Amino acid sequence: MTRTATILREYGPFPGVEAVHGVSYDGNNVWFASGDKLNAFDPESGDTVRSLDVPAHAGTAFDGKHLYQIAEERIQKIDPESGRVLSTIPAPAGGGDSGLTWAEGTLWVGHYRERQIHQIDPETGKVLRTLQSNRFVTGVTWSDGELWHATWENEESEIRRVDPETGKVLDSMRMPEGTFIAGMEAGGDRFYCGGGGKSAVVRAVKRR
Repeated sequence: MTRTATILREYGPFPGVEAVHGVSYDGNNVWFASGDKLNAFDPESGDTVRSLDVPAHAGTAFDGKHLYQIAEERIQKIDPESGRVLSTIPAPAGGGDSGLTWAEGTLWVGHYRERQIHQIDPETGKVLRTLQSNRFVTGVTWSDGELWHATWENEESEIRRVDPETGKVLDSMRMPEGTFIAGMEAGGDRFYCGGGGKSAVVRAVKRR
């Protein structure tokens, strides 16, 4: 079943930000990657509350204590209080990585061009499982035991719920014409989605 996504709110554009590359949510603030910084804003007020000087080129994730950030061909584990990089592992797509999320002790990473999602060991980077999509993958998130990913291809974006064992599409929401997704994370009753391209915005999209 495919339906049209409902955009609840738009945040930004943010000063000094050219594009949003990855999005995460720590239970209070929404984090987004903007190339040379990781930024956090309050989803109630929309105000930017934090900014960390770390390379941030694609997906962002939060494990309940630490942030994870794709920086070119590696994934950095970051202390959100100090901004210090605690460790790094190789990213599975070697620089072609897109979305990133944490679930039950492992990281899930989008491989954009290959239309894949990799489950990896957060300590070593070892690939544990690979799911195949039929669209470019631009964001990945888990929510209430469900795996979702964002797509962007042929000037269209969708948010899809897929079977975590087979990759089969179980549900999908098509973004309104002219709106795209680069980076996505679930938070409560919504998904926080990076606007994609040169759009320095984050959109809150209704989950159901």
